[in-house]
Amino acid sequence: MKTQNISKALFLTTIVIALFSCTKDLDRNPFYGLNQVSVYEDPANYKHVLAKLYAGYALTGNQGPAGKPDITGFDEGSSGLLRSYWNLQELTTDEAVCAWNDPGIPELHKMTWSSENSWVKYTYYRIYFEVAMCNKFIRETSDDKMSSRGFSDADKAAISVYRNEARFLRALAYYMQLDLFGKGPFITEADQAGAFFPPEKDRAFLYSYVESELLAIESSFSAPKSLEYARADKAAVWMLLSRLYLNSEVYIGTSKYDQAVTYSKRVIDAGYILDPTYANLFLADNNNSPEFIFPITSDGLNTQTYGATTYLVHAAIGGSMSAANFGVASGWAGLRSTKGLQNCFIDPATSAFDSVADHRWLFYSTGQNLDILDLSKFKDGYAVAKWKNITSTGAIGSDPTKQFVDTDFPFFRLAEAYLTYAEATVRGGNGDMGLAIGYINELRQRAYGDASHNVASIDLPFLLNERGRELYWEGNRRTDLIRYGYFTTASYLWPWKGGVQDGQAVGSYLNIFPIPLADLAANTNLHQNPGY
Repeated sequence: MKTQNISKALFLTTIVIALFSCTKDLDRNPFYGLNQVSVYEDPANYKHVLAKLYAGYALTGNQGPAGKPDITGFDEGSSGLLRSYWNLQELTTDEAVCAWNDPGIPELHKMTWSSENSWVKYTYYRIYFEVAMCNKFIRETSDDKMSSRGFSDADKAAISVYRNEARFLRALAYYMQLDLFGKGPFITEADQAGAFFPPEKDRAFLYSYVESELLAIESSFSAPKSLEYARADKAAVWMLLSRLYLNSEVYIGTSKYDQAVTYSKRVIDAGYILDPTYANLFLADNNNSPEFIFPITSDGLNTQTYGATTYLVHAAIGGSMSAANFGVASGWAGLRSTKGLQNCFIDPATSAFDSVADHRWLFYSTGQNLDILDLSKFKDGYAVAKWKNITSTGAIGSDPTKQFVDTDFPFFRLAEAYLTYAEATVRGGNGDMGLAIGYINELRQRAYGDASHNVASIDLPFLLNERGRELYWEGNRRTDLIRYGYFTTASYLWPWKGGVQDGQAVGSYLNIFPIPLADLAANTNLHQNPGY
């Protein structure tokens, strides 16, 4: 069982939050329990409201796993933000496919999605639901409102920390929007909720906003590792800035590799260390990892959802795999990988998969075919045995029904900072090349157990493969492939890219997703992305 888990606070108090939807036709169920005035009159409630903001990245309502949804009109089990975001980031790439014919799933890997794709809509609306919740909380935690409520100086100080965290969570949501959709409606705490249709802001504006928000809160944010587990601190701010700067050339046409070097180095110097065992990063007690910077938490008893890592564990089990070996009662026979991902693990010396030496090779091939002839057959494609609901000591997660998992999702971890520093340096940033190579070799020494596979030099193709080996199925691949110019072009093909077995180039407009039709119809300030 996890201790000091911010998500657990959500279930101590259920709350009412007035929300503004970017669409007038988006159905919302109210939160249950205390009324809005009562919530903010008591300083003890603020942490519970903050917990709801964190939980917005994993959960779908106030009664897990379903029953009192935040947003109606969608399948609650499927539409959680992390699950939807992961699908857009992974099922559209060489790293993952899904056997299901659920609406919108086949189109993701074939790259034939439209503005009516379910997963596009789920992600879009969940992002703005998170923004709306954060705006409300930030509005209610202003200095003037805290003073008018007669809060003590100690309470004001604590709540101001929570307010910074809400600003970070909102910046993260807007980062997802600029990365995935390139633009979108924009509203902050300064705007009156529901009074107008928010204006459309382009990618350059959203980029500038996210950057300015993170820089504004950086100095007053909590020091790295100073808060209870799973709360964002200064290292999370630095990680998001480093990811923003690494992709700056894609987002605004201007490279900022010096800044990517600077902020990734701040994370590296903040006292985190690599977990000695790679596989432990994806187990039910991974909350003990010294490598995690910002996780999205799961708890089999207290944060029950069919999304988040419950999805990643169950959906990756099928064929001859034993669900018991993963700490759950059943497999959903959906997710597996393409040989494009396995090719990242080919040893150039032998032209064979480095499946024994590299301990990051967490795949299941027994009874599975390497080649995918049929996307709907689970046995086509190697399974990924990375995520488990079993602890490092062999214990099964806390849920006695073995349905909901305890495994946290490492949205930011130290290895990414190493890879960012190295790539930004190779791309011309002002990093130290020797140091960059050293960071990569630290990752490889963990992977191989010794220095036998250390490298003396690094280049961009090598680093993309290293990111594939290190970060696969962690929600980064689409963004990486776009940064390399590979996502839509013929420069890099993988099975079923573009809907054909051997892969083909697709239109460059697919580098960003479409705005859902319902939002275009409801808000005349919005315009569809080109190509859709």
